[in-house]
Amino acid sequence: MLTPSLIIQKKRDGSQLTKEEIEYFISGVVKNEIPDYQASALLMAIFFKGLTVDETMALTESMLKSGERYEFRSVTGPKVDKHSTGGVGDKVSIILAPLAAACGLKVPMMSGRGLGHSGGTLDKLESITGFKTQLSYSEMSEMLKTVGCGMIGQSEKMVPADRKLYALRDVTGTVECIPLITASIVSKKVAEGTEAIVFDVKVGSGAFMKTLSEAKKLSQSLVKVSRKLGLKSRALLTNMNQPLGSAVGNGLEIEECIAVLKNENHPEFAYGDLKELTLQLCSHMLELSGIVKNIAQGRKLACQKLQDGSAWTKFQELVKAQGGQIAPFKEAPRVTIWKAKKGGFLTQMDTEVIGRILVELGGGRKKVSDGVDPSVGLLFYKKLGAKVSSGEPIVKVFSKTDTNLTELEEFFNSAIQISKIRKAVPKLVLGKIE
Repeated sequence: MLTPSLIIQKKRDGSQLTKEEIEYFISGVVKNEIPDYQASALLMAIFFKGLTVDETMALTESMLKSGERYEFRSVTGPKVDKHSTGGVGDKVSIILAPLAAACGLKVPMMSGRGLGHSGGTLDKLESITGFKTQLSYSEMSEMLKTVGCGMIGQSEKMVPADRKLYALRDVTGTVECIPLITASIVSKKVAEGTEAIVFDVKVGSGAFMKTLSEAKKLSQSLVKVSRKLGLKSRALLTNMNQPLGSAVGNGLEIEECIAVLKNENHPEFAYGDLKELTLQLCSHMLELSGIVKNIAQGRKLACQKLQDGSAWTKFQELVKAQGGQIAPFKEAPRVTIWKAKKGGFLTQMDTEVIGRILVELGGGRKKVSDGVDPSVGLLFYKKLGAKVSSGEPIVKVFSKTDTNLTELEEFFNSAIQISKIRKAVPKLVLGKIE
């Protein structure tokens, strides 16, 4: 006889769970027949004892079966998505979705909100006036047919098991668990109706995976489980030891994305790394889908569609179709400059601390129910490898008038390192898993 306590004990003792046991447990969680304390106990047992590939597959499939699933059979063309494991200043999706659509792909992109130090694509999109991130199946289908992409949040009916389990993982210290991360991500990607997926697995101080070995294990798990469920997949391991681009903060990041899409030589956005990573990810999406024969052809096509304005046109179509209106960035009431305390070279950033500073400014959440202020943020003048003089501006801070910036500036100064000797700037892409 199946009971929650016996399943918890079995995993606690390191034994492999059967598909039936996992399906029984997930079904019980979704139907509220298994209480949160027992679900939390199983999550903790999985965190410490792990899951085999077969168990991870069973968990992913059980989560997928818990809700509705989009299948865009009437939409012609290859359906491909990208998923990032999360970072600071990671705004790639906002440029990539319209760029990939301009290249001929159909991009059904389901994104999440920021929680903790990591930003969320939905929060960035909702800093655009009127932008609607909840679309019905028919609305999303129409978006793919007419625009070529749609950017939505997870609905109440889509993978409800993930919604419940993620909320529990967040408050039980079980977020950084590779099988649980894999099941969460892959179940949602299959449910959204994609046929192929490129994973952007972040590595470094601003990522959930702090080391390259951890990131490789997660990448291998994501690719393996995705393929077993019929998705073409690959993963790029990318550097998150500094914010991506110059902007950190929802409204600022939209402004930076627009500058990239419009090919602007903006005086304050140094977005070379952001643009480069977007082009690389798009190239892999195009090659994986079969639109091009190789990565070089994919890069050439992506560069062309960015340079000739096609991607910017697609972005405007996307915003309009989802009820948004592109307007000038609403600046926060107070703007402050934080300067270097000494001269030398910027050699290190604790990027997670930078993400947490954004949360303290009001640009992120400490808990799910918190609101987000799109006007606050950080704009970096210096990145890793840059030479700085004592008293030279490093970052511009956009804040509310009642924010205690003295403490946050001290926090920021503890997160950066200025040395006499320049260090090599870390590579942007650290590896690929297929």
